Amino acid sequence: MHFIRSLYLSRLFFTVLIGIIFLFLLSFMVPWLFGLIQVLFFVFVVGAVFDGLLLYPRAKAFFARRDVADRLSNGDANPVSIFLENHYKFPVSLEIIDEIPAQFQKRDVLFKTMLTPATEQIIRYELRPVQRGEYDFGAVNVYVQSPLRLLKRRYRFSQDQQVAVYPSFLQMKQYEFMAISSRLTDLGIKKIRRVGMSQEFEQIRPYVSGDEVRSVNWRATARRNELMVNAYQEEKSQAVYCLIDKGRVMRSPFDGLSLLDYAINATLVMSNIALLKQDKAGVLTFSDQRGPWVAADRKPGQLQRVMELLYRQKTRFLETDYESLYVQVKNQIRQRSLLILFTNFETVNALQRVLPYLRRLAKDHLLIVIFFENTELRALLNAPAHTTEEIYLKTIAEKFFYEKQQIMRELQQYGIQSILTPPEKLTVNTINKYLEVKARGMI
Repeated sequence: MHFIRSLYLSRLFFTVLIGIIFLFLLSFMVPWLFGLIQVLFFVFVVGAVFDGLLLYPRAKAFFARRDVADRLSNGDANPVSIFLENHYKFPVSLEIIDEIPAQFQKRDVLFKTMLTPATEQIIRYELRPVQRGEYDFGAVNVYVQSPLRLLKRRYRFSQDQQVAVYPSFLQMKQYEFMAISSRLTDLGIKKIRRVGMSQEFEQIRPYVSGDEVRSVNWRATARRNELMVNAYQEEKSQAVYCLIDKGRVMRSPFDGLSLLDYAINATLVMSNIALLKQDKAGVLTFSDQRGPWVAADRKPGQLQRVMELLYRQKTRFLETDYESLYVQVKNQIRQRSLLILFTNFETVNALQRVLPYLRRLAKDHLLIVIFFENTELRALLNAPAHTTEEIYLKTIAEKFFYEKQQIMRELQQYGIQSILTPPEKLTVNTINKYLEVKARGMI
């Protein structure tokens, strides 16, 4: 029974069979062809039987397995590998179909290759999830053909596996590596000149690429015959909270990800950078009701607690309750902190409804409101308008673009810091603002 289930007829099999049938029909017109057809049919049947014997040896002739991490990074290209081992004594032609999770909506994960006797091969590809949660992988199916190519044998390697898609830890590790190697400028992070007296002298150390020229200690340089600089220590243990709006305004998609997922990915990176700066990182989520939160801290395991909280968050369909947010912050965050609020406003009226609560938050804390630029509107504004419909669309785009600028001016009027950013630049712009705040000693 297993033999029947795993045996498949190839395209060459059907092509040859159709050719024999055609010659058989033609033999009614040309009688001498009948003997040739009998010979061809006999050779065809013998070839098929021999091909089957080649594909079904006594010993185990083929092996495959999938290698994928237990956790995938949301919004990033995650590597997947399929290992193949050919134990046949002849070269085989392969078709590999991997049963990937249904969330990817892909039915074309098919690979074709050739494998010589007693050799191994690795097929690598990438998957980019766009939503957090649990994903189920199925089996790895391999269709093997011998050099005769009349039959196929299917090998099914059951590798049912459940993996979790977490906030973008790959992006977090990239920023962490660049921060450690002083190469954050490669990712678009600006160098912020230190202002004020928030820096304390720490030590004199050798110059490394990226150090400011004005920090060079010329006396120490002359003594050591080596370029030396004064190293300063920033203020530490400052509380940094990321406030994440989970209301319906954060459901809007961009490049497959929702605005909430962009905010979650940026929060994870921001929390890690804050901890690297010896600050205390915390997260608070909110919507039409109070959400879970992680108190700001820099103890071991804090980043893992932040990640686990972010992993479970989902957008809600109701309007956000900013009064509840204000009460929660007032009751739970007693120390003056940097509050980075991820939300979205499309109109000035939407801002006006929550502005009283933002002003109250800004009295006790340093509040930075981050909302999103509609990149499709930017494309409409830059495109030429020729028809009446295009002029109409461009006029509407200008109206919404003006609303976004008006929101920034309204916040600035009340001394509230704000960032208007495209989703893809959210992380970079958030870190730049945090470093600017640290350099100016504003917390």
